[in-house]
Amino acid sequence: MYRAYTWVGVGALLSGLWCVSLTSLAQAGEPQEKVRETVDAVLTVLQDKALQGPENTEKRREKMRKAVFQRFGFEEMAQRALGPYWPKRTPAEKKEFATLFGELLERSYITKIESYTGEQKVLYTKETIDKDYASVRTEIVVKRDANVEVVYQLLRRDGTWQVYDVVIEGVSLVNNYRTQFNNIISRESYEALVKKLKLKLEQEQAIKG
Repeated sequence: MYRAYTWVGVGALLSGLWCVSLTSLAQAGEPQEKVRETVDAVLTVLQDKALQGPENTEKRREKMRKAVFQRFGFEEMAQRALGPYWPKRTPAEKKEFATLFGELLERSYITKIESYTGEQKVLYTKETIDKDYASVRTEIVVKRDANVEVVYQLLRRDGTWQVYDVVIEGVSLVNNYRTQFNNIISRESYEALVKKLKLKLEQEQAIKG
C-alpha cells in the first residue's frame, strides 16, 4: 500500500542542503564552484531583510527557484527517478512527468530552507571529475551534533554542470524516489503514479492557501 510519509522522508533529506554558511577546505574546480554559487545565491535571498516576512513569501520563493533551477537538472533527475519506465513514455508524458517531478522537489525543499538559522556551516571536502561527470563532497557541521555528509552528483551537458542527484549520508535522492515510483507503477500503473503526484501537489497547494 502506498504510504504518504515517504514523500515527507524525501523532503527531510533536503532540509539540510541549503541551511548553511560556507567554509571551504578543498581547492575548487568548476563543479564545486557551481554548487557554491547556487548555495550562495539561495542564502543571499534568505538573508535579504527586504524579502523576509510572510508578506514577501512568494517573492522570496520565486528568487530561490531561479537560483536553484539553473543548477538542478530536473529533467535528468526525473528520467533517472523513473528508471526503466522512462523510455516507455511518450514525449508528452515525459514532459508532463518532468514538470510534476520538478514541482515536487521544489515544494519539498523550499519550505525547509526557509528555516535557515545561520548556526550551521558546510565544508567542501572533496571534488572528483571524470570527463562529463563530477561529484562534490561536503560536510554540514551542526553545533552539538555530528557532521552530515552531502554529496552533489553533477553532469556536464551543453557545457554546463547540472546537479542530477544528491546523496545524503549515503542515501540517494534519486534512488529514493525511483524505489517509490517503481513500487507504485509495478503494483498499480504509471497513470496511478501521475495521479498520486498531482494529488500530492494539489494538497500542498491547498495547505499553502
